[in-house]
Amino acid sequence: MDTTTRRDQPTGHEGARDAGIAFGIGAYFIWGLFPAFFGLLSFASAGEVLVERILWTLVVSLLVMTLAGRLGELRRIDARTWRLAAVASAAISMNWGAYVYGVISHHVVECALGYFINPLVTVAFGVIIFRERLRAPQWVALGLGATAVIVLTIDYGRPPWIALILACSFATYGLVKKVIRLDALPGLAAEGLAAAPFALIAVIVIAVTGNATFGSSLPHTGLLMLTGPVTLVPLVLFALAAPRVPLSTMGILQYLTPGLQLAWGVAVGHEPMPASRWAGFALIWLALAIFTVDAVRRSRRPVVAVPE
Repeated sequence: MDTTTRRDQPTGHEGARDAGIAFGIGAYFIWGLFPAFFGLLSFASAGEVLVERILWTLVVSLLVMTLAGRLGELRRIDARTWRLAAVASAAISMNWGAYVYGVISHHVVECALGYFINPLVTVAFGVIIFRERLRAPQWVALGLGATAVIVLTIDYGRPPWIALILACSFATYGLVKKVIRLDALPGLAAEGLAAAPFALIAVIVIAVTGNATFGSSLPHTGLLMLTGPVTLVPLVLFALAAPRVPLSTMGILQYLTPGLQLAWGVAVGHEPMPASRWAGFALIWLALAIFTVDAVRRSRRPVVAVPE
């Protein structure tokens, strides 16, 4: 029997990588189509969509953990991890709220801008918070990003607040997720449990004041309930992709999401894109190109073993 491996057959490592890339593309593709889904929720206020999303994402994540026999993991979380989960919950809640508001108010292009500049904000946080030393290409990328924000501020006649809130809140969320010792699913459940009391109070207030759309009709109620699985599915795909795909590859794939959102805002939402706004985006894309090329080059640099 021929035991040689054919060149056209993927090895186990290559197969895992290819599957990881497929999972990653699936996650970022779904996130990129979020404007199509959340645009259907314009019948409700951004605040109601946010609290319903928090609660239904929690319900779905707890259900999945129960079916997987992992619910006991939540009981083993220590106090420090719960505090970190609360910080992550506050950051992602701010992110979700700003995003829903942006989509409902027809600012999808600005939402896309937020996720384009997010990697640059993450690098800036590293300098400010962790005193990280940047390489020359990273400084150039940050300078171009800051210039782009100035150009877009002049274009909008105001700072691009939705984009800045999205970028800063998600960068904060990413920083917390780097130090919290929880997998994706229990982490999401813990964050939901931390936010649940506030979300429940908000639901009651919205209902008492007569502003609730949940329960007003079957379609409206169903769409609000769908925010749970719609949120969870790409997170699960991302969790499956992350350990199988190099960080440099995931860093490139992430631009699929804001790219699709920008296309949706321009082609479907017909949001205005004057030349000055395109100029601001072009500066962001140039900054990201420099940032990404530098990251890919460093990831391919051979590691020199240092004798002990």
